[in-house]
Amino acid sequence: MEQRLNFQEKGPGALKGLFQIGAYLRKSPIEESLRTLVEFRVSQINGCAYCLDMHSKDARLHGETEQRLYGLSAWRETPFYTDRERAALAWAEAVTACHVPDETYKRVKEHFTDEELVDLTLAVSNINTWNRFNIAFSNPAVVGTYQPGQFG
Repeated sequence: MEQRLNFQEKGPGALKGLFQIGAYLRKSPIEESLRTLVEFRVSQINGCAYCLDMHSKDARLHGETEQRLYGLSAWRETPFYTDRERAALAWAEAVTACHVPDETYKRVKEHFTDEELVDLTLAVSNINTWNRFNIAFSNPAVVGTYQPGQFG
C-alpha cells in the first residue's frame, strides 16, 4: 500500500474539532483505562493499524496487561474484564455497527450514568472517525512510530 494524502497536514482545520473532543474526553468521568480499551476494540473491528499501535501502547503505559489486550477480540469468552468493561465493549461494538439493540442499552445503563453514557458514545464515535481518516488516507510509513502518550 502506498502513502496517500497526509490528512493531518492538509486538513488541520477539519481535525481541530476531533482534537477538542479528545481533550474533552480526557476530562470525562469515563476512566482512561476503559476508554483506551474501547478505542483499541473499535480499532480492531475497523482494522486501523495506526490506531491499534497507538492504543495498545497507551494502554500499556496506563498499566494494561498483555493478556487483556490479547484477549480483547474475544472478550465475551474470557474472564479478564469487569462487568462495566463488558457493558462498554458491547456498547462500543453496537454503536460501531450502527445497530444498538434494547438489551445492549439496558445492560450499559446498569453500569453507566447518563453523562457517562453520552461520553462513552462520544468516545466510540470519535475513534470511529479517526479510524476512517487513517484508513482512507493510509500512510503505512507512520504505523509503528507512535510514542506512548504522544497526544496527551
